[in-house]
Amino acid sequence: MNFTGKTIWITGATSGIGKAMALQLSKHQCKLIISGRDASSLEETSTQCIAEGSQVQTVAFDLGTIDSVDKAIQEVLATNESIHGLYLVGGLSQRSLIAETPIQNDRKLMEVNFFSNVALSKAVLPLMLRNGGGQIAVTSSIVGKFGFPYRSTYAASKHALHGFFESLRLEHLDDHIKVSLIILGRVQTNISLKAINASGESYGKMDDGQAGGIPAEEAARKILQGLKKEKKEILVGGKELLMVHIRRFFPGIFYKLAAKVKPT
Repeated sequence: MNFTGKTIWITGATSGIGKAMALQLSKHQCKLIISGRDASSLEETSTQCIAEGSQVQTVAFDLGTIDSVDKAIQEVLATNESIHGLYLVGGLSQRSLIAETPIQNDRKLMEVNFFSNVALSKAVLPLMLRNGGGQIAVTSSIVGKFGFPYRSTYAASKHALHGFFESLRLEHLDDHIKVSLIILGRVQTNISLKAINASGESYGKMDDGQAGGIPAEEAARKILQGLKKEKKEILVGGKELLMVHIRRFFPGIFYKLAAKVKPT
């Protein structure tokens, strides 16, 4: 993937990894379509990207509202003849036990993390096919590989992404559609602050593990390196990534270690 001159749509671009990716991509003189829920923060990202030399279109919308997602899709497709990259970074986490989590929270998490990404991909895919190919990347997590306390539906939504996007990759092997799953460990972002608790309100706390994670800018660099190489899975984080390999090859050891990890 050569980013220079390409049209790339990034969700979650108001802060954290999505913003860092947009800023780093802007140095390649891309045409960027950046999205997020907070319009004012999105404009700040846009201003910084334009200063680096990129064209920028801002499309603010809420991943948790299907009407908002549909409106954003219509706006983007009406103003762009090609999209070379769709980088799905926006999402929502949780901090609550299964027994105390109402079903409406589960539905909200699946809407934001799974269904919105499916809808965006299905909308952009025909355009990519008409133009001879493209790249789709979606943000997962190490808990997309295994379950974890206080993250039940967040983990489930990430598991679902793996099933869907791996299927998408296999269905279009001959169509030059490249699909990457970005598997995040601990990164210094506000994801735990904005995670929802059992009441559906913001958790409002920075997890110790999150605070000790790698900076968002470093995560973005590693992600873009992986996307440039068109890697199928891009693991980003620190030593916690070892849990992915331990779970795969030594499940017995994994279960013992997971029981000792502090979940918040």
